[in-house]
Amino acid sequence: MSGPADRSLEQRFARALDRLGVPERARVVVGCSGGADSVALADLAMSAARRGRLAAVTLLYVDHGLRDGTADEAAQVCALAAGGGAEAQVERAVVEQGGASLEAAARDARYAVFARVAEELRADRVLLAHTATDQAETVMMRVVRGSGVAGLAGIPAARGRYVRPLLQIARGELEAYLSRCGLSHVTDPMNRDVRFTRSRVRHELMPRLRGENPLVDQALCRLAAAAREQRDVLDFAAAELLAAARIGPGVLAVARLAGTPPAVAKRAISLAITELDGAEQRHQVGARHLQAVLELVAGPQAGSRSLDLPGLRATREYDTLRLVRAAAAPDVPPALVVEGPDGPYRIRPWAPGDRMRPVRLRGRSRKLSRLYVDAKVPRRLREGARVVVRAADGAILWAEHLGPAHGSRVQVTLTAPTPVASNKC
Repeated sequence: MSGPADRSLEQRFARALDRLGVPERARVVVGCSGGADSVALADLAMSAARRGRLAAVTLLYVDHGLRDGTADEAAQVCALAAGGGAEAQVERAVVEQGGASLEAAARDARYAVFARVAEELRADRVLLAHTATDQAETVMMRVVRGSGVAGLAGIPAARGRYVRPLLQIARGELEAYLSRCGLSHVTDPMNRDVRFTRSRVRHELMPRLRGENPLVDQALCRLAAAAREQRDVLDFAAAELLAAARIGPGVLAVARLAGTPPAVAKRAISLAITELDGAEQRHQVGARHLQAVLELVAGPQAGSRSLDLPGLRATREYDTLRLVRAAAAPDVPPALVVEGPDGPYRIRPWAPGDRMRPVRLRGRSRKLSRLYVDAKVPRRLREGARVVVRAADGAILWAEHLGPAHGSRVQVTLTAPTPVASNKC
């Protein structure tokens, strides 16, 4: 039997659904691990469905395959769904750790399952059980890690299909709700394993901070809200800067970046990384990486310099900044078709010591390496540049990225490269 406190919590939950744009009569998937927070979320969602606010609720238990006992937890989630008039689904996630931490790898695997099941069920939203307490812990983790303003904004209340309607409710309130309603929940032993960063923050750091300030959770949540407002201002300014600086995908005009406040420039670079390789890549590029890119932008204009980032390479080429995926396949140069009256001709890579008589110097000879620098040809382009030479005397008649020599009658046509055969199935 519900009391005034429970009805208040149900009302706050309903207001959160409205505030976060969850449509009336929406079909939702609820991520439910069987823990206290997710059981409370599941019960509130099923109650909302019984009142007609939501149309259909599916509780989704994701087994990461990292420990024993998950079958019993999945059975409890199924029983919870049956008792509340909802559907339940149990899915196995494939955790591929690679270079990421186990926590991050498990999260990625879990969200992949959320996305797939939501598509299969044509769900309007996926409800997740993050609380105000989780928000405080997340902000503290990012403070310790040295995050910038964007990171201090913490967990978003909504992003795409994912909605967190409990983000303004403390974990203690939800546990009290479960106690009053007689709802049981499980305890994941990994949540107490201090090998994991969040567990150390939750069980060691936060209790000490509460000893200094009993309201530290609320203070950290206020910090997140303030940082979110500042981030929104930054995002607005950075989006305009990015639009003005963008030359092409991952290619930005240095002058535009260098002439703006550092915070806006770094945010614009972060948004460019997101455009190039998705949000997850941006999350791997931290504040110190963005500062290093900004220093690359602010450095001298001569030549080309590169900086390796997580999964990316940033290259300053004179007046442009180029961001490329570290594993990107190299560009295949166009084929050259050479015609002229004084052939035969040879095509070869240019070499140190090569000299050419460019049109602009009207027959005067100059080293090709100097001509490339004068023309601000980026190092990555000139390293593989080709020249056309007359077989009879070895004179350079045409150079890639520079064009014909003075008095040359050779005609060079660039054609699309021949596709390289693949052995992939």
